[in-house]
Amino acid sequence: MKEGFRVMKSHISDKQRAPGPDWLASFRSAGALRYEIAGLPTIREEGWRYTDLRAIKNKSMVAATGAGSVENQETFSSRLIPGLDSHRLVFIDGFFTPELSGTDPLPEGVTLNSLAAELQANPETLQTYLGSCHPEAEQYHGLIALNQSRFSDGALLVLQPGCTLDRPIELVFASTGSTQALQLNQPRNLIIAGEGSRATVIDHHVATGEHSKGVTNAITEISLAADAEVEHYKIQQEGGECYHFGGLFVNQEEKSRFTSYSIALGGRLARTDIRSSLKAQGAVCHLNGLYLGKERQHIDHHTEIVHAAPGCKSNEHYKGILDDSARAVFHGRVVVAPDAQQTDAHQQNKNLLLSRNAEIDTKPQLEIYADDVSCSHGATVGQLDEDHIFFLRARGLDEIEARRMLTWAFANEVLEDIPHPSLHEWLEQVISLKLLGDKRG
Repeated sequence: MKEGFRVMKSHISDKQRAPGPDWLASFRSAGALRYEIAGLPTIREEGWRYTDLRAIKNKSMVAATGAGSVENQETFSSRLIPGLDSHRLVFIDGFFTPELSGTDPLPEGVTLNSLAAELQANPETLQTYLGSCHPEAEQYHGLIALNQSRFSDGALLVLQPGCTLDRPIELVFASTGSTQALQLNQPRNLIIAGEGSRATVIDHHVATGEHSKGVTNAITEISLAADAEVEHYKIQQEGGECYHFGGLFVNQEEKSRFTSYSIALGGRLARTDIRSSLKAQGAVCHLNGLYLGKERQHIDHHTEIVHAAPGCKSNEHYKGILDDSARAVFHGRVVVAPDAQQTDAHQQNKNLLLSRNAEIDTKPQLEIYADDVSCSHGATVGQLDEDHIFFLRARGLDEIEARRMLTWAFANEVLEDIPHPSLHEWLEQVISLKLLGDKRG
């Protein structure tokens, strides 16, 4: 490892940690080499100029080597989404925990398993896909390389052509993080959607205790074949002593549809990278995001949509709510390649500051190299409208409730199209709790 980011010496060799074929060892070794060269991102890099990792660079780090114990089952259960009818896989400290998971019989043609188990049982079927969605070199930073070299486990979902999942796949990643040193968890998910398949995946990151602390460095790759459709929810709800880094990388083929909801609520520092490559005609991508920061939280979203083929559509809608001394970063980049004529791409980022000390750095960006396109982008930063507050107070609401109602209305513009009532209702509850001062994140 690069000197300074001290992963505990209990890190063992790649072959000991993850036995498998030569190609997998080479994949891990390539990641290790790139991390040795790149190290942790620094503020000297354009994509990281507003997110400083020096706070964790020299901290003692212990790599999770297995699933920790969930000391309070009731507390853990309270972190889950109530009333959600799903197929659930639970990972504790990055490792599959079957006793907490529950999957009813799956439709024919659907594989849902631990990625580590599948890499041992059927590794050759995954060689084509593992790492295939990684971003280009300029966006491939050291944390992606670190996960590539040391990922522990994660979920594998394979949908054969024409398969439809009526119930969501729920992936719960819980961090125990109870040691004195920061615990490093590195899960990795791989989703392969065959032609004409349909699925919803909920990727939920939580902490098992009130004072859990640790570092999560998670990667998800999604490959969509022609006419496939995947709806992906990333809900980051880790504790206030946690650091979270997440990468979501997607390849889309002809007429595929990808919808993402990224909900960032927890963590002391959280960074999410999302990249979707629209590689064939008629692909459609929707990126939706909501980040809510309080106290001294730092929440960073970097997104990139690459229109590499003609006739593709994308829409990006991100909102942020910041209170106290919280800080957020949004950088949304849309690239339209020279051959991507008849592109339809729109992007907006809106931010609500509830405190004079809150801060947002926002940069929507279009790079257009084609002529026949319809593209737009924009960003706003503002506060609650005092006239709207006065209007609600005149109708009997106190000031706190009026502000909470207006703030939720702002947030709900991102969430209102979620087609799962139990998920939407639960999100309203946890967001309202946070706005009213809940400290769990």
